[in-house]
Amino acid sequence: MKSGNKQAFDEVFLKHFKSLHAYAFTIIKEKDDAEEIVQNVFVRIWTKRAQLKTDGFLKPFLYRSVHNESLNYLKHQKVRSNFNVHYADAVKNDTGNLNTEIMATELEKNIHSAINELPEKCRNVFQLSRFDQMKYQEIADALNISIKTVENQMGKALKILRLRVVDFLILIFILLK
Repeated sequence: MKSGNKQAFDEVFLKHFKSLHAYAFTIIKEKDDAEEIVQNVFVRIWTKRAQLKTDGFLKPFLYRSVHNESLNYLKHQKVRSNFNVHYADAVKNDTGNLNTEIMATELEKNIHSAINELPEKCRNVFQLSRFDQMKYQEIADALNISIKTVENQMGKALKILRLRVVDFLILIFILLK
């Protein structure tokens, strides 16, 4: 076999394949994968036949090779499984974050749309209060109106915004459930 005798290789393969397959199956518990493991061992033996050193103990060498290949297979399966679990969790989290970002963006658009639809006086008072963070007295002085008018306009703005945004918030609540 070491010199490239294909007939000798075929004889070794046919003589040991079934028992090596059974041995690999006891380790990995998967028929097709056990077959692939044994085939991989024989392919490696054939491709590296010039360096083959069995010291006259071919059968133990074959079993040790199948054993090592089986353990490598199990180790690889464990890594693959861990990756799949990690990847699935990452995708799930990314999807959740994306949904949250989309809903936040939509809510923001809805709020800005509702603000733009407020009556002009109402919108001005609301924007000065919420965006410019002015106190009611400062708004009253800036717009030359009474504090009572500022309070009334803010109350009106908040009521309109609540009515306008509540439907969207209910939809978000339903989607989050």
